[in-house]
Amino acid sequence: MKRKIIITGGAGFIGSHVVRLLVNKYPDYQILNLDSLTYAGNLANLRDIEEKENYTFIKGDITDEAFIENLFQTEKPDSVIHLAAESHVDRSIKDPLAFAKTNILGTMILLNAFKKLWSGQWDNKLFYHVSTDEVYGSLGEKGLFTETTSYDPNSPYSASKASSDHFVRAYGETYDLPYVISNCSNNYGSYQFPEKLIPLFINNIINNKSLPVYGDGNYTRDWLYVVDHAIAIDLIFHKGVLKETYNIGGFNEWKNIDLVKLLCQQMDAKLNRDSGTSEKLITYVKDRPGHDLRYAIDASKINTQLGWEPSVTFEEGLSKTIDWYLNNEDWLKNVTSGDYLKYYDKQYS
Repeated sequence: MKRKIIITGGAGFIGSHVVRLLVNKYPDYQILNLDSLTYAGNLANLRDIEEKENYTFIKGDITDEAFIENLFQTEKPDSVIHLAAESHVDRSIKDPLAFAKTNILGTMILLNAFKKLWSGQWDNKLFYHVSTDEVYGSLGEKGLFTETTSYDPNSPYSASKASSDHFVRAYGETYDLPYVISNCSNNYGSYQFPEKLIPLFINNIINNKSLPVYGDGNYTRDWLYVVDHAIAIDLIFHKGVLKETYNIGGFNEWKNIDLVKLLCQQMDAKLNRDSGTSEKLITYVKDRPGHDLRYAIDASKINTQLGWEPSVTFEEGLSKTIDWYLNNEDWLKNVTSGDYLKYYDKQYS
């Protein structure tokens, strides 16, 4: 069946991988990439597919209700894959209202537009909401997040995502709107804006800058290779059960400090530096407020029901990620300089 899918946040890190996968895999689908091109959205992420006939970029803000309603009435998408979000915890602590606006209000505006467009004609329609494991709060030393774990968010970011999850489910129950939700662990890979740990530290090591580690560095995260995440989203979109939630994790638990040391080792080898050179850049800094101790996902549901599993070990995925950044230093320099933002302001003002 031919589909017309709006992918929100498609110029961002995860979104660009999802857009690329669907555009290349399904030439009969029309993929509409809706992105407001904030600091983390970058059309350079999609240069390799921008001329494809089944791909269209649309610049727009999901919090602009009139624009979104007009877009849906004009394009009539049968499906939405909603990835657009403010996602950096540190930024949410400094500006929580921006996160509430984008992550909560923006999601509601999309839901309203989708509901108004189809008015209960729900056959072959789908609203796919992409969320995070951070909505579940913090784990102790044992245990895993499952799809039925109670929500217990601890940061403005995770609280805003938890709220958006609840609104998606509420629209499903109240209006019978067909939806699926997935909650993923920490993503890593190519095209990630260097405010997040792995690309930030790669960039800092290249430039011999300090590597700021929060607290004692013993916070634990489950790491998911972004290419594997995109494959999981494809599977859930096509084969997931309506009104179900799927947790997507990489089966890769790492303490932050152990991850950083592995990253330093791989960087030293790839840059032909003496072993231990990059590790000397590690600097312990004041802990972040409300810092969750541990996240770990039980991804057995998507594994048993849909046959998904990670394609790489963390060591392999990290090596591929480092290679990409080292081979694309122009991209890295461009996004850190802000030049591409000036270009977009001029291009789309």
